[in-house]
Amino acid sequence: MRVQPRQQLLEIWQAVLDYSFRDGRWHWGGRDGRNSISDAEQLLCILGPATTIRAFTLDQPDRVEDDVLDAMRALGGRLDIPITLLRVVEEYLTTYTDATGTPTFAAEGYFRVAETQEEKPSPEQLAQPVVDSFAISLSLSLAIIGFARQFRSNLKRRSARADIDKLEAMASKRLTAAMIGLLRSFTVDIFEVDSREGRALVRTVNQRGLATRRIVPLIQESLQEIRASLRDVTMGSGAGLADDLDHPDRLFECGWSWGVVRDAPAIVTSEKVGDQPAGFAEPAPYIYFTALALDAIETLLSPRTRQLGLLNEEQLRLSQGLQLRWDLTQSYWSTIATANIGGARWPLEDIPWQRITENESEYYSLHVSSIVVQDLVRKRARDVDLDRVGLVLEELANRSRITRRVYAGDKSYQVHAPGFPIELGGSDADIGPALTWYLSDFAPLLLKRTISLAGLLGDPDLRGRMLELADEIWGQLDSRRLPGERRRGLWDQPSLVFEDYDVRYDAPSWYHTKRVVDCLVTAAEVLSSPPLRSTRLTDHAGDLLSEADHLYDQELLQGSPNGGQAMRTELQELQSRLQRARSVLDEKPGTAAALASDVLLRLDRFAAARSDLDGES
Repeated sequence: MRVQPRQQLLEIWQAVLDYSFRDGRWHWGGRDGRNSISDAEQLLCILGPATTIRAFTLDQPDRVEDDVLDAMRALGGRLDIPITLLRVVEEYLTTYTDATGTPTFAAEGYFRVAETQEEKPSPEQLAQPVVDSFAISLSLSLAIIGFARQFRSNLKRRSARADIDKLEAMASKRLTAAMIGLLRSFTVDIFEVDSREGRALVRTVNQRGLATRRIVPLIQESLQEIRASLRDVTMGSGAGLADDLDHPDRLFECGWSWGVVRDAPAIVTSEKVGDQPAGFAEPAPYIYFTALALDAIETLLSPRTRQLGLLNEEQLRLSQGLQLRWDLTQSYWSTIATANIGGARWPLEDIPWQRITENESEYYSLHVSSIVVQDLVRKRARDVDLDRVGLVLEELANRSRITRRVYAGDKSYQVHAPGFPIELGGSDADIGPALTWYLSDFAPLLLKRTISLAGLLGDPDLRGRMLELADEIWGQLDSRRLPGERRRGLWDQPSLVFEDYDVRYDAPSWYHTKRVVDCLVTAAEVLSSPPLRSTRLTDHAGDLLSEADHLYDQELLQGSPNGGQAMRTELQELQSRLQRARSVLDEKPGTAAALASDVLLRLDRFAAARSDLDGES
């Protein structure tokens, strides 16, 4: 891959500190000002890699590597770095906790209004909690708790440990509040088959043009297990709706709305998380926020969270409710997206994806693709199914003008900048204009999904094709870095790639930079995995090793060990190489083949030398 995660991440870390840490203090905010999401993204640009990639460890001072230390030098030495970072974290947690002690999850500057709308959002609207903040708070809080707990083991002073305990308690409180927010933002939208939403869903699944009376029973049958399992949703929004799903003329969607849904009940909890504000969001899933929630919950359910014991007893109870929703939502969207009725193409392959509100966008196809991949991995799907998703990603790269040039009058680039707007239903609630949310992370999201898919493919050719696509996407992203010495390494300046987009930015976007960091973390994880094992290469290496073993034994039979010390030393080295080749044959057949080939060449030199001597005699 052209993507070099270690080098790129270190450059980003240095650029983040050059911009954010000046005059001995942390400077918050970027292009969109300050809010609970942007500030968390700014922190996760550093804490994300530091808590997921072993080589980027910062919470164990004696294990900080030299190049990592150089990149973080602005914060001080090995012990100063974690101390300074935790002070910045405490500032974040304090800022986004109100006077009553309740964690806040407002998006503020990330909320927009339509360009034709003259009325500005009210303060009450800007203070509405949003799923994006709940989701990123899950990731950030888990990173903080793990980081603090690891660093605490290096401290001896009781007062210093007490400070860490206080910080961990603050992060744990925010984590619980975010989990409750996600439980109250989940929704099941039930609608009649003949409604606008019903017709749109039927049209999405019906890739063969079957009559509605034939396709609806097939859809209901494919969703039967999911519909039955929704009865187990007993707390938060989405509970108690299962009986309404049994009607033969009804269909449904499940997932996350953009915020706490209207009339969502409060979650009964033993944790003191403060108030649980009323929701405004319409009780209908949004694919973008659903994908965000699924990614965040996956982090909550990860082996690292379990191994480090990052959740307390009450959080474990809440996580069970989120895991149920995670399972049901993944299964639902994957079932709809890969509905294979009569051998037709998948609905996912019918680009662009339609929401049931009848909007269409390549963005929706990309988000549904990510959900499908997660579900296929869980089902241990074959490469042939994963490759179908890969073809969708390739087509999305084409349509978004990543792998194809922008021509005169072409507006396809606008999916990158200014982005794709989605209206947040219920956000007005008689308190201001309807709010809009802009999606503009198409390229980094596509890169992350492409790298993830490449890491799952077992076929070297398919994997190579996905890595080539990843290189093309990275090439465009790399060209969109902000210019200027202090900002180099941060994103995003789309006008450097798309000439028709004439907006220039001076400040970095933490929204984009954090997503690029996520891509690089994913690339590091893929590169850290063992290389692919080709059956053909393994068989070839085995044949080479068998011949090398046989010729080596012949050499011993010829009496070569009696040829002097130099000959004995070389034969011992060849024996060591053969042993090494046998030990790595299954995991690294290419390496085994190279070792066996080297042994064969050196044995052939012995044979050639012996032949020359026989000719002279």
